Amino acid sequence: MKNKFDILIIDDEKVVIDSIIKIASLANYSVDFSFDANEALTKLKQNEYDLIICDIMLPEKDGFQLLETIQNFNIETPVIMTTGYSTIDNAVKSLYLGAIDFIPKPFSIDEMQSLLARGLKYKSFLQQKRNTFSDGLVVSCPSRYFRLGVSCWANLNNDGTVLIGATNFFIKSIEPVNKIELLKNDDVLIQASPCAKLFSTEYVHNLNSSLSGRIIEVNKILIEKPEIIEKDPYFEGWLYRIIPQELEFEKQKLIPCGSDR
Repeated sequence: MKNKFDILIIDDEKVVIDSIIKIASLANYSVDFSFDANEALTKLKQNEYDLIICDIMLPEKDGFQLLETIQNFNIETPVIMTTGYSTIDNAVKSLYLGAIDFIPKPFSIDEMQSLLARGLKYKSFLQQKRNTFSDGLVVSCPSRYFRLGVSCWANLNNDGTVLIGATNFFIKSIEPVNKIELLKNDDVLIQASPCAKLFSTEYVHNLNSSLSGRIIEVNKILIEKPEIIEKDPYFEGWLYRIIPQELEFEKQKLIPCGSDR
C-alpha cells in the first residue's frame, strides 16, 4: 500500500527542506523529501503526493529534467519550481515545461504559504474533475488567447496591444478575491515576474505576467469591485492593456489556449 503525503520536497540543501517543512507544519501538511531527482522518482512510484516543490539545481539530474520526466510519465502531481539562481529565463522555462508556479530563494513564510495553498487546491481540482467527469470546474481561457503556465493569459489585439489577465484556474485556487493591487500606467511588466497582488481571506498571491511590456491602460474597476475577476476573468476581468516588448520572442514560450481543448 502506498504512503500518502501532501507535499514532496526535492532539494539538495537540508536547510531549505527544513524551512519548507516548518512552514508546511503551520497548516498541518504532511511532508516527505528527497535530496536528488533519482530518489524523488523512486518515491513518486512508491507513494502518493498532492504537490511537489522542486529545486532547479540538483545533482546528476536537474529540476528541469525531472519536470520533463514527470510530464512524460503522466504524473498529475502539480510542481512548483524554486531556485537560488533566480533569473527570468529559469522562471519562464519552469512554467513552459509544466510547473504551476515558480518561487525564487530566499522566500518568505507568507510567499511559501500562499504557494502551498494554491498548489494543493490545484490537486483537488484534478481529483474533482476525475471523480465527476466534468470539465467545467475550471474554465479554460478562450482558444485565441495564450497563457504562460496556468496562471496568466494574454490576448493579442489587431492594433498591436495586448490584454493581460489571470486565468480561471488562478482565481479558483485563491477564491474569494477580497482585494486587488495593480500597477500604474507607464509601469513596465516583465515576463514571468509579479504584476499584480490578489488578496484572499488568508494570503496574498502574486500573479506573474505572461508577457513584458509597458502598461497603457489599467482596469481600475477591479480595485473597486474585485469580485468581477471571479465572475468574468477573461473579458471584463482583464488587468492591463500593454504595448508588448519582444513579443515574437516571448510568444514562443506561451501556450495557445486552443491546445487545452
